Amino acid sequence: MWVFHKLAFQFGVTKGCSADHFMRDLAKTEVMKSAALAAVGVSVACWPRLALWPNRSYPIWYLEAVLLLGGFVLWAFVFAWHKKYSGRPLLTLKLAATPCAVATVAAVVLAATLHGFVDPLFRANTPEDYPANLRQWFAMTLFSLAFNQLLLVFAPFDWSIRLFRQRWAAMVFTVLFGVFVLVVKTRSSPVELATSSYGVLVVVRAATSLMSVWLYSRYGAMLVWWWGFLLQARHLVGLAGDS
Repeated sequence: MWVFHKLAFQFGVTKGCSADHFMRDLAKTEVMKSAALAAVGVSVACWPRLALWPNRSYPIWYLEAVLLLGGFVLWAFVFAWHKKYSGRPLLTLKLAATPCAVATVAAVVLAATLHGFVDPLFRANTPEDYPANLRQWFAMTLFSLAFNQLLLVFAPFDWSIRLFRQRWAAMVFTVLFGVFVLVVKTRSSPVELATSSYGVLVVVRAATSLMSVWLYSRYGAMLVWWWGFLLQARHLVGLAGDS
């Protein structure tokens, strides 16, 4: 994150913006309040996932504190810069039928593809990434919607659109950032994947990130959460009788 701020400062200087101007949006009272409330929501939503984490290296209170602090910073990026630089509202309850239909159809098609062809390849190697019962599905879905979307879509897009001032550049950066996080996670995993499987993961992450950031850049967070929920819903197949 320090590298991000360093780049942003240098780019801002070349654009004729001062560090004070860079921080002024983040320091607004309404931004701080909104980010604090949203960060509390993230911590609460992520608690079930942390509680079900079998091999935690740290106590749950410590992990919750990290999520609270990290969520506050990431949400500050969102509330400070999304509407200002994208020109679109962050939350839109009244969405047109066309984007809702596009997001729904795309999510259903991708979810069916993942469930039929991708998930079986990885469930045996990384079972911890898949829910074994409804309680785990609920916890994983909440964590994905509350934190993963914030970390991989909302905050990177809003940070980068403030930096580059171009929607397409921010979308490219967000997709590349999502792939980078996947690469880091995969390299740190004790399970070694075949080259073909690794390539499938990269393609899936790039495709989901691209669709997510496209929806976010045009229609805000609500449609991204709906898209993400539909993707997570594919795991409900076969779990209806479990608890």
